[in-house]
Amino acid sequence: MTPFGITQPARILFGRGEAAKAPGLIRAFGPRGVLVHGANAGRAAWLREALGPGTLALACPGEPTLTDLETALTAARAHRPDWVAAMGGGAALDLGKALAGLIPAPDGPMEHLEVVGKGLPLTADPLPFVAIPTTAGTGAEVTRNAVIGLPAHGRKASLRDDRMVARLAIIDPALTDGCPKAVTLASGLDAVTQVIEPFVSVRATPYTDALTRPAIAVGLRALMLLMQGENPEARDAMAWVSLCGGLALANAGLGAVHGFAGVIGGMTGSAHGAICGALLGPVLAANRQAASGSARARLDEVGAALAGLLGSTAEEAPMALQAWARGEGLPGLAAQGVSEDQHADIALAALEASSMRGNPVRLDAAALVAVLRQA
Repeated sequence: MTPFGITQPARILFGRGEAAKAPGLIRAFGPRGVLVHGANAGRAAWLREALGPGTLALACPGEPTLTDLETALTAARAHRPDWVAAMGGGAALDLGKALAGLIPAPDGPMEHLEVVGKGLPLTADPLPFVAIPTTAGTGAEVTRNAVIGLPAHGRKASLRDDRMVARLAIIDPALTDGCPKAVTLASGLDAVTQVIEPFVSVRATPYTDALTRPAIAVGLRALMLLMQGENPEARDAMAWVSLCGGLALANAGLGAVHGFAGVIGGMTGSAHGAICGALLGPVLAANRQAASGSARARLDEVGAALAGLLGSTAEEAPMALQAWARGEGLPGLAAQGVSEDQHADIALAALEASSMRGNPVRLDAAALVAVLRQA
C-alpha cells in the first residue's frame, strides 16, 4: 500500500443540536475573537450574543474578494483577537479561515496567495479557527485552504497551509433546514462533485475511498429528495456528504470540474456550486471517454452509482445527471455569463489550475473546450 497522510480538524462534531455547544467551546480559546457571518447577521445573532462583548462580528455578504479580505483583516488585527470563528456558507468559512491565517502574519495576502501572488508559506501560526457551516456543499469547514476572488485578475486563488485547518468544526444539519431550493441544488451538486472527484483522483487513498465511495449515491439521493420538498433526513445526509467531500478533497485533491471553477468564478462572479453543477456531467463524460485501466474502472463505478438513481445506463449517467439538474433549474454556463468566445481562454487557464493535477486523465485544451460547449 502506498504511504499516505491524513489532514483533518483536531475535533469534529456532527449532528442536530451540536451547534448549541459552540459558545462554550469557542470561549475556551480566549475572551476576544472575530465572528464572521454571512449576509444575514440575524442567523448568527444568537452566537454573537453568547460569545460576549469581546467578539467583533464581520459580515461576508458574498464570495470574498481580495478587497473584502484586506478590509476585514485591518479591522480584525486592530481587535487583537484570540480566535476566529465563522458561521455561514462556504464564502463566510473561507473568509474566516483566511483571517485566522493572516491576522498573526507580518505581511499581506499577496505574499501567500497561489497563482496570482507569491504563494509563500505562512510565517506565523494561524489563530485557532472554528467553522460552523450553514449550507451543505463546499466542505470548507474541514479543508486547509481559503478561496479568494481577484476580480482585477479575473481569477480565484487559494491561500493554503496545513495549519489553516480548523481546530474545531461543528456540522449541525439543522442549520441547513429551509435553505432555498436554488441554493440547495447548487451547493448539493458541489457536495456530490466533491465526493466524486477525490474518488477518481490520481491521489486517492484508502482513507478518501472510505469516505467517498459510499457517499456518491447517498448525496445524489438526498439531493433528489430535497428537490421534492423539505426533508430533515435528507438534510442530514447532505451535511454528511458535504463533510465527507471536504475531508476527501483535503487529502486527495479534486479534478477538472474545480480546475474550471476557479477560472470561471473569477471571470463571471457566478456561484461556485452552480458552476460545478453545470460542469460535472460533461467532465465525467470526457474523463470516461479518455480513461482506461483503473481510472476507467473508477469512472464506471461512479456511472453505475448515478445510473441507479437516474434510471439510465452507466455510460449515459453523466449527461443524464446534467439533464436532471437542468430540469430542476440549474443554469448552464452560458446563462451564468460564459460566452463561447471565452472558451479557449478558459481552457488554457484551467490547464494551469492546481485542481487539474488530480484529474484521472489528462484532458488537453481541445477536450476542455468541448466540455465547456456541453456545459
